[in-house]
Amino acid sequence: MLTETATPGDMPQRELRSLTVQCPSTPRGAQLARCHAVRWMGERGHPPASDVSCAVALVVGELAANAVQHGRVPGRDFGLRLVLDPAAGMLLVEVADAASTKRLPTVAPSSFPEGESGRGLLLVDVLAERWGSTPRSPVGKTVWAELRLEI
Repeated sequence: MLTETATPGDMPQRELRSLTVQCPSTPRGAQLARCHAVRWMGERGHPPASDVSCAVALVVGELAANAVQHGRVPGRDFGLRLVLDPAAGMLLVEVADAASTKRLPTVAPSSFPEGESGRGLLLVDVLAERWGSTPRSPVGKTVWAELRLEI
């Protein structure tokens, strides 16, 4: 399911745009989430090769991959939501999964150079202004990151 909404604020330049996508909890679903995000950003003036679009692709890809690997519940999709606030120069990325038992660390974990994994949240930590996770009701969690539109 793909949904886009526009929410006018007090002034016309305070318009928020959002994209909501449901993806299967599979590696292909994580790839689709990243592709939707890059295409959507391109439609908003940030071409795929731009720094902003590349940062969005990395953050969405990492959070979606984590949802698939660590937050997968059989038979349940994960959700991607992007909220663009051009007036504030910010983009909110949210990835929601159905697993309530696993919580994200509050800071990015350190990774040893020879390790094969564990760097994803380090990338999110570097690219995002801030990030975190919140529980969802009745089940699950949402991992979010806020990115500046000018990197």
